[in-house]
Amino acid sequence: MDQTAQQYISGLKKAYSENQAGESWDHFEKIKHGASHEDIERLFGIYPDIPDALVCLLKYVDGTYWREYEGEEIAFYFLGSDMQGYPYYLLSSREMIEDKDMAVKYYSDYIDRKYQEVEINKKITGTTKGLKWLHFSDCMNNGGTSQLFIDFSPSETGTKGQIIRFLHDPDEFSVIADSFEEYLQQLIDKEYDFINEDVLE
Repeated sequence: MDQTAQQYISGLKKAYSENQAGESWDHFEKIKHGASHEDIERLFGIYPDIPDALVCLLKYVDGTYWREYEGEEIAFYFLGSDMQGYPYYLLSSREMIEDKDMAVKYYSDYIDRKYQEVEINKKITGTTKGLKWLHFSDCMNNGGTSQLFIDFSPSETGTKGQIIRFLHDPDEFSVIADSFEEYLQQLIDKEYDFINEDVLE
């Protein structure tokens, strides 16, 4: 397993335990399963540069966003962002595949800079031609406020594989890390501040 992903999962388990939610984590570990080999291969077919750390997370659990495991539907907080104390779900491999055209479908006007009032980081491309974003996470309110993407088609000043955080109302697109591994390390360094007793109630 990728070292950063392994460290991330171990630390997340500890964060749940320290916030009086160890039983929830234990139940989650008992029923969850990883993505199938076939779905991982399909992801690689669409995103050949998908980072090892994300693949490792998917092999550990194939999504936590209203995902059914052993006949039980779970909504389990697994990720965070630069928005302090705000948890996110990990999408399943199939959801990532189904959402491959999501950015072009919903955000093309923003990316093409048709709305000057919308803040968009200069590391993000200004054209939807050749756009390739991997939608991997939605925030706690079903993605209505924020979504996370891996950007494989950045601008000339950006970095391939950078992490984009979309925030709604006011709308903005920010680059919060230069890679998925860096993104996970940021969450580790912030001691999983998106997991707390108030959020888990």
